[in-house]
Amino acid sequence: MSGKGARAAATTATRVALYTHEACFDHDPGPAHPEAVARLAAVLEALDDNVFAGLVRLQAPRASRAQLARVHTRRLIDSILEHGPLHYWRMLDADTMMSPGSAEAALRAAGAVCAAVDGALGEGATRAFCAVRPPGHHATHDTAMGFCLFNNIAVGAAHALAEHGLKRVAIVDFDVHHGNGTQDIFWNEPRVLYASSHQDPLYPGTGARSDTGVGNIVNVPLPAGAGAVEFRTACTQVILPALDAFAPQLLMISAGFDAHRLDPLANLELTEEDYAWITRELVALAERHASGRIVSTLEGGYHLGALRASVAAHVFALMT
Repeated sequence: MSGKGARAAATTATRVALYTHEACFDHDPGPAHPEAVARLAAVLEALDDNVFAGLVRLQAPRASRAQLARVHTRRLIDSILEHGPLHYWRMLDADTMMSPGSAEAALRAAGAVCAAVDGALGEGATRAFCAVRPPGHHATHDTAMGFCLFNNIAVGAAHALAEHGLKRVAIVDFDVHHGNGTQDIFWNEPRVLYASSHQDPLYPGTGARSDTGVGNIVNVPLPAGAGAVEFRTACTQVILPALDAFAPQLLMISAGFDAHRLDPLANLELTEEDYAWITRELVALAERHASGRIVSTLEGGYHLGALRASVAAHVFALMT
């Protein structure tokens, strides 16, 4: 969008922060790996349009050990920060690799979400998008897995509880893969509602409807081939009502865009219009309950063209 449309959009834009850091380009999971550096380049390219000139662009700080330790074991933290490879790669599992730049990237990714929380709950931008990698929602309290080293959104949510005294934080996860790590971390935490739509069956094989934690876990599995109708029905009939009932003081989003019909790693049929729609719904919900406060962070999305279009649609909806 440009010209008259861009100027009109700018006049109605809500203040949104964009957190990123060049260190996130230094995480190299190896040749031909889907979670490639080109993903972040595509995201930032999408947000370099005049439509997004109003974004408050900020450098992601490093997460502290204390912030990480709220959701991860010391052993996991040490294994990432102190035992990373000096040269080439270190394999953590069949899908998850570390390179010499991975630890710094992971610190910046988790730190971005904490900083965005501070901004949303303080004097900063009410909403934020964290353009960071590696992603996070598969990392459990004690295991790095599924391309993820630290669970960025979980670190941020725990930071909101501990440092800002919130009583209700909601995490919505529309990545095509279930966020098993986020569910694991908050399974017994009633102050955090975790709501996920995801393809089933698909990696990591978790996220059954019967997984409810202490009443704070809401999973809506979708079959392969499901598209806009099934996704929007799941949201309007299950996820959005659960969020309304919970009335979060802060809304957080695990924004994975790999449910897009072009994505090579899954079989759902969403488009960028679906991401725009759910973001608008979440913005409205945040306005009702959380003074508009939303912190979103990048998870999956592996078709570069679809990723560009989907991120643009998501962030534009956050701004308007």
